[in-house]
Amino acid sequence: MSNSTPATIEDVARIAEVSIATVSRAIHTPEKVANSTRLKVNQAIAVTGYTTNAMARSLRLGRSNMILVVAPDIGDPNFSNILVGLENEARAHGYGVLIGHTQNDAQRGLEYLKFFNSNQAAGLILFTGILPFGHQTMTARLPPSVGVFEPVFNGGIPYVGVDDSEGARKAVDLLLAEGHRKIAFIGDSRTRLAYVRRRMGYDAGLDAAGIPPDLRIVLEGDGTIESGRHAVEQLFMRDTLPTAFMCVNDQTAIGVMVGLGARGYDIPRDFSVTGFDDVPQAVFISPSLTTIRQPRTAIGKQAMALLLELLSDGRPAETEILLRPDLVVRNSVSAPSRLWLKR
Repeated sequence: MSNSTPATIEDVARIAEVSIATVSRAIHTPEKVANSTRLKVNQAIAVTGYTTNAMARSLRLGRSNMILVVAPDIGDPNFSNILVGLENEARAHGYGVLIGHTQNDAQRGLEYLKFFNSNQAAGLILFTGILPFGHQTMTARLPPSVGVFEPVFNGGIPYVGVDDSEGARKAVDLLLAEGHRKIAFIGDSRTRLAYVRRRMGYDAGLDAAGIPPDLRIVLEGDGTIESGRHAVEQLFMRDTLPTAFMCVNDQTAIGVMVGLGARGYDIPRDFSVTGFDDVPQAVFISPSLTTIRQPRTAIGKQAMALLLELLSDGRPAETEILLRPDLVVRNSVSAPSRLWLKR
C-alpha cells in the first residue's frame, strides 16, 4: 500500500480474499469467525496497516463509539498494562479509547466530562478512585461508568480490580511463616479504598496468628517512594522497629529499602520487605522485591467488558469483580534477624 493513502476495509477484504462483512466480523466479533479466516484477515490487516476509525464511525452513526479513560498519572507503572486490556477489549467490539490525563488536578478531571455533553464519548473508565467534584454541573447525568484499579470512593459505581485483602493476606502470611511477629504496615489511608482493603488483609492475617495489637505498627502513607523512606525515619526516631515491613505498594517498599540502605542495613539479613503490585522496578531493585502481582491486563479486559455490558442494557450482572492476586517470592524476605529478636 502507498504510504500516502490510508488503507481501507476493502483493501483488507481483497488481500484476505473474503467479503467486507467478514472482515468487519473478524474485527468486531472475532468469536463468530473461523480461526483460519480470522488469521487471514489479521495478516491482511498487518500487510495493509489498516486501522478501524472509531471516531469516524461515531460521526456517521450519530452516536459515540469512544470510551473515555480518566487517569491521574499515566506514568504509573500499573496504567499501561491495564490500558492494554481496556483497548483490546474495546477494539474487539468496535470501540475506541480516549485518554484523559488529570495529572492529579481535580479541575482537569471535571473538564474531561465535557466529552459527554458533546456526545464524543459513550462511557467512562475511572482510575482516579473518586468522581470529579461537581460533576453534576458538567453533565445532566453520569454516563455508564466503571472504576478500575482503585474503587471509587464517592460514586457507588461498578468496580473491577484485584482482591486487595486477599493479596495483603498472602504477604503477611509469608512473613509470619518466616517467623516474623513484629510486622509494620506502611501506607495506611482513610480515603484510598484499595489501601484500606490491604490494611484489612494485614489485620486479618495477624488476628489469625494471634498477634496482639501492641505488636502491630501502622503508619500512614501516600504510596510514593518518599513516603516509604519517611516511614523508616519515623520508626528510627521513635525507636520502635519491626522485623519486617509490609508495604501498601511497590513504590512504598522501594522507599523503605532506600531508607534502610541509607542507614547501612542489609535486606533481607536485617529487615524483610514486601510490596504490592509487581511493577517492573520490583525485579531490578537489589535485592529484588517480594511482592503481590496484579493481573493488570485481565483487569483492563474485565473492566471494559463490564462497561460494554452497561452500554448494552444498563444493568451489570456484577457490581464488583475482584481478580485473584499472586504472591511473587523474590529476595527481600528471610527469617528475622537475631539483632531485632532480642529487642
